[in-house]
Amino acid sequence: MIRKMITKGIQTKYLLHTLALLGVALLLSGAGVWTYVRKELTESITNKYVFMNEKLGIALDGLYRKSDNVMADCILYEEVQKSLQVRELEDVEKHALSKYFAYVDLEYVEEYCYVDNKQNVYHHSYSNLTYEEVKNSGLEAELGDAYSRTVWFWKEDTLFGGTEPALFVGRYVRSMNYAHSPGMLFFKMRTPFLDQIIKGDQEVTSQAVTGILDADGRACTLWTRREDGEAIGKMVWQEIKKTGGSRMILEGKRVKGGVLCAYRQKESQMTVFTFVPDSTLTGGLTQVLQVMGIIYLLVLAAAVVLSLYFSKRFTRPIQEISDAMTGFDGQDFTRTVHVQTNTELDKIGDSYNEMLGKIQTLLEEIKDQEKELRISEMNTLMSQINPHFLYNTLDTIYMLARMNGEETTMRMIEALSRYLRLSLSKGENLVTLEAELENVRSYMEIHQIRNENLFHYEIDCQVDPEKVWVVKLILQPLVENALKHGFADRFEGGLIRIRVTEEAEGILICVFNNGSAMPEAVMEKLNGLMKLPFGEIKKAFPEKKRGYGMINVVTRLRLKYGEEVKMWYETQETGTNCYVLLPKESAES
Repeated sequence: MIRKMITKGIQTKYLLHTLALLGVALLLSGAGVWTYVRKELTESITNKYVFMNEKLGIALDGLYRKSDNVMADCILYEEVQKSLQVRELEDVEKHALSKYFAYVDLEYVEEYCYVDNKQNVYHHSYSNLTYEEVKNSGLEAELGDAYSRTVWFWKEDTLFGGTEPALFVGRYVRSMNYAHSPGMLFFKMRTPFLDQIIKGDQEVTSQAVTGILDADGRACTLWTRREDGEAIGKMVWQEIKKTGGSRMILEGKRVKGGVLCAYRQKESQMTVFTFVPDSTLTGGLTQVLQVMGIIYLLVLAAAVVLSLYFSKRFTRPIQEISDAMTGFDGQDFTRTVHVQTNTELDKIGDSYNEMLGKIQTLLEEIKDQEKELRISEMNTLMSQINPHFLYNTLDTIYMLARMNGEETTMRMIEALSRYLRLSLSKGENLVTLEAELENVRSYMEIHQIRNENLFHYEIDCQVDPEKVWVVKLILQPLVENALKHGFADRFEGGLIRIRVTEEAEGILICVFNNGSAMPEAVMEKLNGLMKLPFGEIKKAFPEKKRGYGMINVVTRLRLKYGEEVKMWYETQETGTNCYVLLPKESAES
């Protein structure tokens, strides 16, 4: 039939030229769209795994904090403290103490071993292990110089008769009342202990290689269905050991065969990694390629048949489609195609418009995810404390202090309780100025008890504190900096003055200390924080921990007030002033 239609040379030439031009247009537009879609789809998948790996890292943080809390509870246990005294425990007491550790609030404990400072060993059956066996196991060497810190380490089990390496949780146990030599407490954890962080994220293990490496690059556990998981773990370690810091140290870094995400847990120095192979990144592109191929085949078939009858009619809409597709710059999504020929060209235009709409929706979803991550990051900064646990613990300590008549301890607990309640404020980010001043007053009272005669404070509020609202916990870090750095060389006679006034530009808060003046270089760097783009604030002090409190304050102020808030330091002959100027409309109720 086609041969019958192609009877004249002019028709043949027109068809060949039409097919050539159409082929070039489709090739160019397809390459542009394909490149753009591939880039955006790859970035979307990478961002998904970065977010999932960060969730796993945060879960690992939670496991460490839980183990640290359990260790702290064990140290504070009365019988444990008695075992560190000079007097030996009775046999009954030793037996009870050895059984106590079997009921700690920590899941998946396989074995435990506690050694007091008199070389007594407490185990399931405390006489089964000797001090020499514990000493020769090398567990004590893993604690190193960790004076009062919980240590995680991956080690061969030479103490409990195991045949495989295992995760150990250890800590020195020190007396709370006497300067005696410390004891040691070790928990050997079963494999499901670390498996807890992967629960609910089975998609990670099905599409990628996820695992945990210790500080020396040994694989503590691997979650994968690939046979080359161990080889990938070694390759991952070569990349991870080049980085420093903690939390998200690698966010979608391109490596051989895929991309790599890694989260280093600060205290244990263990790293959760997710390696996403290229096959996962490009898996969705195959369907896109098939759809584009089908569309282009339909276009070519229609062009062969219909160009013979409707050459003049189709020239204009074909050119419109070609111009729209080749002119797409990846930003202007309003340049859609509108053709009405009652042919397949209409479908091509509609498919192109639908594809633009999907790309625009994908970009908007990515932006929304980034916004949610920023909000989540701010909430994470404010929600690191379990309030019910703290309140119950403080109440218990307060009653014990009251029973023993320890007035100073009672005062400190009352101040700390007020401080925590105001700090948490039921999860709200904004509090009244009255609550914020009460919060910092409790904080300073605690330090006055701890450092008698070091300083006194004054609070001068010239506005109605009940009608002014501020971001909570902005004064406490400023006062903490004054105590830590301003009074570093002072032992008495310090002064901290907090003054709140209403200015034409807004509410001005000034925190003054009469300690050592801030060095000029540090002041210039801190004053420059407010001028940095939002994404660069956290990178201002990458080499030191100093400045983290200021970065926290500046980040939260910028999240709430944007560019309108101002904050700066000024020094004088004796002392330093820190000013915070809040926008008037945002601060008033």
